[in-house]
Amino acid sequence: MNRERLTPDRIRRLALPEGAGQSFTWDTDAPRLAVRATAGAKSFIFESKLNRQTVRVTIGDTRVWTLAKARDEARRLQAMTDQGIDPRQEKRDRIEAAAAKAEEAKRIAAPTMEAWQKYIEARSPRWSQSHLGDHATVSKEGGEPRTQGRRPGESDKTLPGILRPLLALPLEQIDADRVRVWLQDESAKRPTHTRLAFGLLRAFLNWCADRPEYRDQAHKDACIARIARDELPKKSAKDDCLQREQLPAWFAAVRQIGNPVIAAYLQTALLTGARREEVAGIRWEDVDFQWKAMTIRDKVEGTRTIPLTPYVASLLACLPRRNEWVFSSPAAASGRLQEPRIMHNKALTAAGLPALSIHGLRRSFGTLAEWVECPAGVSAQIMGHKPSATAEKHYRVRPLDLLRQWHTKIEAWILNEAGIEQPAEDSRPGLRVITAA
Repeated sequence: MNRERLTPDRIRRLALPEGAGQSFTWDTDAPRLAVRATAGAKSFIFESKLNRQTVRVTIGDTRVWTLAKARDEARRLQAMTDQGIDPRQEKRDRIEAAAAKAEEAKRIAAPTMEAWQKYIEARSPRWSQSHLGDHATVSKEGGEPRTQGRRPGESDKTLPGILRPLLALPLEQIDADRVRVWLQDESAKRPTHTRLAFGLLRAFLNWCADRPEYRDQAHKDACIARIARDELPKKSAKDDCLQREQLPAWFAAVRQIGNPVIAAYLQTALLTGARREEVAGIRWEDVDFQWKAMTIRDKVEGTRTIPLTPYVASLLACLPRRNEWVFSSPAAASGRLQEPRIMHNKALTAAGLPALSIHGLRRSFGTLAEWVECPAGVSAQIMGHKPSATAEKHYRVRPLDLLRQWHTKIEAWILNEAGIEQPAEDSRPGLRVITAA
């Protein structure tokens, strides 16, 4: 064993003997310290015994470590072995801790979008398709070619979702102050959509606050109700609804729509009072022309069965059967109708009628049903509203035939006001033919 008092000059002059793969020169001041010379490199090493086994640890390159620092490190490692601690394991632990710290720093600095995707994966099995679609819309990246018309001056690319700027930030940066600024900016441009996005963001942050991996970064108070009250305009109930005297103009304009699927869709939405996506999601297997029934995929209860009234049956019977969807669309990736508003708005303009949303057609059904003095519980059951009283919840079980009697009467009255004759209903066991009142 070559042992001498190491000095910077001696270390610099150390050379690897010819034909040797490595050589060691041990220090006399720190007996467990040596300089190992290999082809083109020199490094400080520590070597000792632990449990009768040789323990060797590389301290570092002689060009990086000073001799004094290397001696201090060798003495520290010797103290560890004297206590029965393996310095190799200590080094591995230190490296792993540093790597974990770096990974944690990387995770904290990562965009919130990563946590958002995990949130959707965890919660989506409990959501409806509509609710899942809302999350996709508010967080979309944008930049895709527009598939629909655009206003003059607008980009031909889609815009990012309303929450995308926030989700691009690290989670710990989404605090109350930042959310407030975001609300002030967005609520001035699109208050209704901003209110929806605010609710989705609040649910997401609450989820993060309950997760151990995000708890230290999430600001649960970033979306407190006070911020919404301060920055969002007051939510007012919508009241768009077709009036009795507007029915002739509305039906005339809608029946003139060149696309028969959209025309049938809009009339079905009005005459069933179903929600927008409930109507669009009707499959052919849901329609029973023989027994005059139609199954609606209810967003609240799962499914509900309503009568297939004569006029609606005639509308559906004339539609092309391209795929599983009643209101099909060859241009849509899903195969079904996606956006009926454009043609509906054009029809309203042609008829000289005020703005009316698709949901306004649902509101119209509930309102117009009162003209035939239909019991509120009957129209609510057809529309898929939850019972609002104890008697409705526990003491009213209406068979489909009873719903059909009133639903057919409602349809007959609406069509009569629009100047349209209701088709005769086929006789079936247990069914009654209802004429307009």
